[in-house]
Amino acid sequence: MIPRDVFSSQSKFDADFNYLYPWGTDHNGASRMDKAHVSIEYSSNTLTLAADRVSGQPPATHGGKQIPINYLAGTVHAKEHFSVAPTGGYDFEAEFLAPVTRGTWPAFWLTAVDGWPPEIDLAEWKGSGKISFNTFNTSSQVSAKDVNYPSPGNWHKILCELRDLNRADVGIKFYMDGQLVTSQVGKGFVGKRMWFVINLQMEGSSGTPGPNGSRQS
Repeated sequence: MIPRDVFSSQSKFDADFNYLYPWGTDHNGASRMDKAHVSIEYSSNTLTLAADRVSGQPPATHGGKQIPINYLAGTVHAKEHFSVAPTGGYDFEAEFLAPVTRGTWPAFWLTAVDGWPPEIDLAEWKGSGKISFNTFNTSSQVSAKDVNYPSPGNWHKILCELRDLNRADVGIKFYMDGQLVTSQVGKGFVGKRMWFVINLQMEGSSGTPGPNGSRQS
């Protein structure tokens, strides 16, 4: 389990998190991840992920397609795998100050260790001024809920409760600022191992072109 004060010291961070994605530096957007774009403010127990526009990077490959890399950015993932056991569950809770500018694509999510799916987007922002809560049972069977993200300049608390429903399926309840937003079901998710990722991806599903100039975080 990840302690609430995991970002209060480098040693605590190192005990529970690694830099980058579990599979490396690239994924499905225009950011290439590197350690230099992750910072931790120990006194406030705060993780900050940043992105800077770059040029001259070789493209990424995802789904058989090449993706231009236009940014270097920050991502971390938990060392622990999370698997909802029969009769069990997890709570994932954090406070976020998230950008909603077109081309910024931060996410707080779970994804399969072995193959894909499952995937649960505990919170995702896709440059539209909204926040998304999603559960992927397959690439075409997706439960998705987009709602307005109020006052992006303020902190907002996200809570996701994962619970075994019937020794096969996982129920997910998504809360923002203490209010239930939506409930979804992950079919056959019980016992499936998942990575926990916090990342600042860019462009991709959040639109192009992404922001120029000042650092995004």
